[in-house]
Amino acid sequence: MPLTKLYVPAALLLLVLSCPLWHVGQSLPMMGKGPMTDSCVSHARTLLENITDALAQKDLFSAIDCPMQSVELNMATDTPSVCAPKGSTCTGTTKAEFDQKSCLENIGEDLLYYYTFLAAQPKGLLGLTVQLRTLMENCFPWSLSTDLASKQAPTDSPSTYDERLRLCKELKGFHVRTITINRVLGYMNSGEHTK
Repeated sequence: MPLTKLYVPAALLLLVLSCPLWHVGQSLPMMGKGPMTDSCVSHARTLLENITDALAQKDLFSAIDCPMQSVELNMATDTPSVCAPKGSTCTGTTKAEFDQKSCLENIGEDLLYYYTFLAAQPKGLLGLTVQLRTLMENCFPWSLSTDLASKQAPTDSPSTYDERLRLCKELKGFHVRTITINRVLGYMNSGEHTK
């Protein structure tokens, strides 16, 4: 009988440690419905590199001095302020907590906004659009509409000057926002936000 009493607590401990629910209780950075992975950080970094390369395309922005143009950001989200690390004083006030859920929702909305915009652009940006979709599918799956790809198709028609100018400004805004997203994903991946 005493032997049985020893085995039961050990068996329960083994069960608790091997239970999938245990993983939810650990203080691992969480991203939406799954754990934050190094691959999300890698996808975001690759996206940033692709945007940087796209901004350097001379043929895409011929007759436009893109580096001298203003930046157009998606102002419908609060990603920079919501995703500021706890203890941050960037906004003039010290941020006491990091709201991961709100931050991820804002990032997802940003990604959807830029995906919708880029999907309607010339096929020269198809690689960038594919990389953005890969990041969304793997790390922000709730941000994708299932029928979005069927509604937006890249065009082959030559762009007007105004369309290329808007593309330049939006890409510059996406570049700035992607830098923010990269920093936030790195912050969450490091686990600093849980301390």
